[in-house]
Amino acid sequence: MDNKQNQPQNQISLELKPEIAKGSYSNLAIISHSHSEFVIDFATTLPGIPKPEIGNRIIMTPEHAKRLLNALLDNISRYEAQFGQIDLVGNGPKNAGGTFNLADFGPIGGGSKS
Repeated sequence: MDNKQNQPQNQISLELKPEIAKGSYSNLAIISHSHSEFVIDFATTLPGIPKPEIGNRIIMTPEHAKRLLNALLDNISRYEAQFGQIDLVGNGPKNAGGTFNLADFGPIGGGSKS
């Protein structure tokens, strides 16, 4: 029997290659958008490293970005129900909500402002 007939309509089969399965660490995400797509750059910033390097870039449609947001909200809600509230440390009044203005950080990528 065809394997597709055994799977419910909303399931897809995914392949996870070993080099991707190990994942990569990120503690910085920079999000930008245009009319037709959202771009999320993931980087790691560590003490003693003056210039964080972008490790991954994800580009998606606005619809998929909103689906990702909803999936994250759902998962965070379930996580907090099981393990307790996630506290965001270091958030002053200017940084409420964990967001920031990229202009506060100067040029990214070593370029200069013109």
